Amino acid sequence: MTLSLLHVQPATGTVAALTATGGVAVGGYVHHAWRGIGACATQGLATNPWYPDTLRAALSQSDSAGQALAQAVSADPGASRRQCLVMDRQGRAAVHSGADNLPVIAARCRPTVAAAGNMLADAEVIEALLRHFLEQACVNAEAAWREVESPRYRADYEALLPEMLVAALEAALAVGGDGRGTRSAALRVESFSAAPIDLRVDWAEHPAVELRALLERVREPTFADFLASLPLR
Repeated sequence: MTLSLLHVQPATGTVAALTATGGVAVGGYVHHAWRGIGACATQGLATNPWYPDTLRAALSQSDSAGQALAQAVSADPGASRRQCLVMDRQGRAAVHSGADNLPVIAARCRPTVAAAGNMLADAEVIEALLRHFLEQACVNAEAAWREVESPRYRADYEALLPEMLVAALEAALAVGGDGRGTRSAALRVESFSAAPIDLRVDWAEHPAVELRALLERVREPTFADFLASLPLR
């Protein structure tokens, strides 16, 4: 029903999340990003809106993504209906895909970036999502994709993270996206060096197009100057 990508940069504490689904208002329910701590996407046949509280508390105590996820899943009697992707501050990822989720289900995890989805048009959707992000952000994209090396990021990539997330979503939708069609999309970038960017398209025929248009408005000088004036802590 949903596809998501998480990225954590351990060197700076920047965290990013991208999500899209065939339903309404995905940004309000699925992904959560906490600078310097980590991120999660709670999705599946039915999302669990209480996972983020458990996950953030565990990640804040320096638990690994796997430890945090195990804690959330073990306390959930409906875990078979969940898919949850978690990344900790060191960029380690963990994923749970319950047995009751509808195919196609897929997940791809690399150090510092991971993607997962369910009820997909094809498993290639998640591959396209992750691979396109690597191609934009990394100097060793092919080696990172093949898991020969950990991703090594371009020096200036964080400045264009929102654009990279939108482009990765466009690549994923080009090979199918959500099996029902994709109707809502959202992204969030949390950083210690800039104000958060939190964009949501809650219902649209072409949500990636709308998300890009919204980002272009955010980048316009008037609003960009406003964001730059905000306190960082």
